[in-house]
Order: sequence, then structure tokens, then C-alpha cells
Amino acid sequence: MTGMDRPRRLRRTPAMRRLVAETSLEPRHLILPMFVADGIDEPREISSMPGVFQHSMDSLRKAAAEAVTAGVGGLMLFGVPKPEDKDAQGSGASDPDGILNRGLSALVSEVGGATVVMADTCLDEFTDHGHCGVLDDNGGVDNDATLTRYVEMALAQAATGADLLGTSGMMDGQVGAIRAGLDAAGYTDTGILAYAAKYASAFYGPFREAVGSSLQGDRRTYQQDPANRREAIRELELDLLEGADIVMVKPAMSYLDILREVSDRSTVPVAAYQISGEYAMITAAAERGWIDRRGAILESLLGIRRAGADMVLTYWAAEAAHWLK
Repeated sequence: MTGMDRPRRLRRTPAMRRLVAETSLEPRHLILPMFVADGIDEPREISSMPGVFQHSMDSLRKAAAEAVTAGVGGLMLFGVPKPEDKDAQGSGASDPDGILNRGLSALVSEVGGATVVMADTCLDEFTDHGHCGVLDDNGGVDNDATLTRYVEMALAQAATGADLLGTSGMMDGQVGAIRAGLDAAGYTDTGILAYAAKYASAFYGPFREAVGSSLQGDRRTYQQDPANRREAIRELELDLLEGADIVMVKPAMSYLDILREVSDRSTVPVAAYQISGEYAMITAAAERGWIDRRGAILESLLGIRRAGADMVLTYWAAEAAHWLK
């Protein structure tokens, strides 16, 4: 049959497929989220995320060094305070001796310069009500009062030497407030990874266990409605105007259309977060023998990259980096 188009010619051998591949997945594209918990001496596995741990300070350093040796592009740290240390203002978030800031200092000391150390700049792990900000008299999240706390938290994190601050709270004006606060204090080189489009997702469940969340209710008054697409672009444009250095879409796999639109419009690098529920689904299916674990992990990460992510936060970062090397 002459004249037939034969795209299969470019799929014939591994070498040919490698030559014409449109998207690459490399260790440097992967960021490892990590949890450091106060009051533990040994790492504690998270039951809904097999293979992921709340770390002690010692195991945090060790796991970070191993991830950097594997070639990951960065580490994003979340703090898990003792329940009795939580309060309505999330005071532990801005305490230099709080668990997150001590953990950041440990990472900077251990691997600073060899990778990018990132901090979660949000109050939810530290508040006794579990919300990402302080509450008003009616029980709602007070946006502007929360910005004041975010700036205080950001300054404490910048003092640890963290490279990037992850503004995940979805408060209006959070990027601009933190940027102004950092600059005024002389932290002009500390960058902001803005959670530009963070949706109110059902897939966050295992993460709530990971950080010992105290949340009652939901976060739908500040996280984005999963039904909305244009709103994500509005949030992106605002974060860019306010000085974001990197923007992020979260979750990743259920929002690849949003990720593509953000990537097409962004003038700064774009990240995506393969969240806890995505990790748990693939892990559970693989444990039952329903899917090939390694194949599914790499395919999911490649799909996120193909949709436009310059970097991917994933709990498989260190393991996948080993495979890719």
C-alpha cells in the first residue's frame, strides 16, 4: 500500500523512540515532599501512604542526603507539631524553635547548596482548628489577619536559609504580602513558590493524616472550586503581578487541563503537586497486583510533565530519581 502514512517508523526501536521523544523525565524535575515531626526518635510510617514517613530530625537528615544523592531537584518540608503545641494563631509556625523551622535549618545545614530547600508557608499544621489561617469572630478565616501571620512565618523560614517559600494557604494577596515582608527585612534573594491554583480536593485525605491535621469541616471558602477553570488563570495572573518566582497547580493528575493552561500562560516556571491521594491510589492498586507499580509511577509523572510542569512534587521523587539515573 503506497502512500500510506507510517508513524510507526519512529517507534520501531528503543533508540528511535528515545531520539524523537517530546517530553523528558529526569531526576532534576522531581521534588520530594518530606514531613518532620516533633517528639519522635524514630521515623513513623504514615498508614495511608505506605513508604512515606514522619521523620525524626536524624532520619530527616539521612533521607534528605539520600534523595540528593539520587539527584532530586528539591525538598519541600512540612512540620508536624505536637498536638499540645497547636493554638488558634498557629504560633509554632513562626517560632524559630518550632519543629518546621528547626527542620529547615537541619536541611540547609545538611544539603543546602546541593539541592533547593523549600518550606511550606501555611498555618494549617499549627492551628488547633486546622484551617490555613486565623479565624474571625464568626468562625470564618480572616484573610487579612492571616496575611500578617504569613509574613511572620515567612520571615522565620527565610532566617533558616530556605531557598523557596511555598505559599499554599490560598489567601488573597498572600504572595504580595510575603514578598513585601521579605524585601523589607532584607531577604530579597528568598524566592516564592506560589500555589496559584490549589483546588479543594477529595484527594488530600492521606496528607491530613501525615501532618496530624486538626481540621473540622472543609476549606472551600478559600481553596478553588474544582468546577472552575477560568478562575485558575485569574489566580495565576494575580500571583505573577505580586511577584511569584514559580507557580504551582495542585492537585496534578485530576487537573492536567488546568496545568496545561497555566503553563501556556505563565512567564515563570510551573510546578505541579502529585498529592497524597494520587500516591495512595497507585500504591493500593499496585499492592493488589492490579497495575505495574513502576510503570504506573513513571507514566503518571511523565503525563504531568507532558501537560506542562517544569517540576513535579511527588512522594516517589527519590525512588523515581534512582530509576531514571
